[in-house]
Amino acid sequence: MASSGFWSLGGQNADNPGNQSPSATRAWCQAAAQKFPGGLGSKLCAMLNVGEEEKPADTPTKQEQETLDETCGCNKPCNCSKAATGFSDLYSTDLLPALDGDAKTMTFLQEVVDILLAYIVESFDRSTKVIDFHYPNELLQRNNWELSDDPESLDDILVSCRATLKYAIKTAHPRYFNQLSTGLDMVGLAADWLTSTANTNMFTYEVAPVFVLLEYVTLKKMREIIGWPEGRGDGIFSPGGAISNMYAMLLARFKMFPEVKEKGMSSIPKLAAFTSEHSHFSIKKGAAALGIGTESVICIKVDETGKMIPSDLEKKILEAKQKGLVPFFVSATAGTTVYGAFDPLIAISDICKKYNVWFHVDGAWGGSLLMSQKHRGKLNGVERANSMTWNPHKMMAVPLQCSALLVREEGLMQNCNQMHRFYLFQQDKHYDLSYDTGDKALQCGRHVDIFKLWLMWRAKGTIGFEAQIDK
Repeated sequence: MASSGFWSLGGQNADNPGNQSPSATRAWCQAAAQKFPGGLGSKLCAMLNVGEEEKPADTPTKQEQETLDETCGCNKPCNCSKAATGFSDLYSTDLLPALDGDAKTMTFLQEVVDILLAYIVESFDRSTKVIDFHYPNELLQRNNWELSDDPESLDDILVSCRATLKYAIKTAHPRYFNQLSTGLDMVGLAADWLTSTANTNMFTYEVAPVFVLLEYVTLKKMREIIGWPEGRGDGIFSPGGAISNMYAMLLARFKMFPEVKEKGMSSIPKLAAFTSEHSHFSIKKGAAALGIGTESVICIKVDETGKMIPSDLEKKILEAKQKGLVPFFVSATAGTTVYGAFDPLIAISDICKKYNVWFHVDGAWGGSLLMSQKHRGKLNGVERANSMTWNPHKMMAVPLQCSALLVREEGLMQNCNQMHRFYLFQQDKHYDLSYDTGDKALQCGRHVDIFKLWLMWRAKGTIGFEAQIDK
């Protein structure tokens, strides 16, 4: 049988480290130290104060002191030689790209990594608190959070890093249950670190070639899973499900009235959008932002389980038409925020087709059930949708943020949003310009959100995500 990896090192008590004796904990940490290169395991043990119950921290053996001298990653005062690094005399201007800044940069970043690794290990410890809560006025007084005119030393910067994590919510904690996004995936975390290191923009292939291709590949795979033939269509990763839903409403309006792009809302009839009483508030926010107005979003009744009632949807569409409104957008919800209800997509789709209304599925939370053969039946009919919001940062546990809008009609996003700014989107580049995705987005600068999802998918495989979701 394959090893369980790092967390199996503690033997039978590994699942409940809080019940281990100090000697067992010490043995576990010593075994862990051997699993990490460069003395990293010893650093983690030191930071977690393993063994301090057995002997005072200020009386280490000669051999232990030599180990600490080499690898200490202290988060508390100690007698080790780490202070010899002299961060109190260093500033950001001493780091790369400063001349001879290589060694100082590596030392500083290693110290930051030590802080992060200690926080990660502590976050998974059930014996620790999820939050060290303080009221806002108290927290403002506990640390100096103010910005100053003069630079602070790198030692002060490290203190700020520790303080920030001390009062942060441990969202990776086994007992953290709050928002619909939770947990901390180690491969996703590594991908986030790489993304920040690459520090690029998603608007053109020339500045983000690999990331643009990964977005293309992943969105196509997601469209295939939805059930659109050969994964055809379009899509984009956006800053959260609220923006993805607004994109869908924007496309629906443009599809029905393309002149609105140049002439504005005064050139078209008064519109009406429809969503359930239990839908996410982002539908009304999108209507407000697009100038459609919140009063033009008509809420449909739900049954006792929180599902939209199709007959009430049809009734409200007919009432809106009688008032001179033009129904243009229906948003069904796959996994409502409070009840976790899945609207009857097939029945809603039939009504949308009957009245020629754009059919959107807000699957920000529940869309990930499409990865599960056991549970994807809750989204029967999603393949009929014109668009779908799907947030891998929720049920798939991809680090925040990671939200996708999938669109069935290829080219619609480009026609709706492009502005032909040739200083950025030149037409004489030596590659396929369809990979310059910036002009189909509302944003110009767009963060790389794809790599976290793509790398986790590579690490888990589709079957791994399916097992995770089923559990």
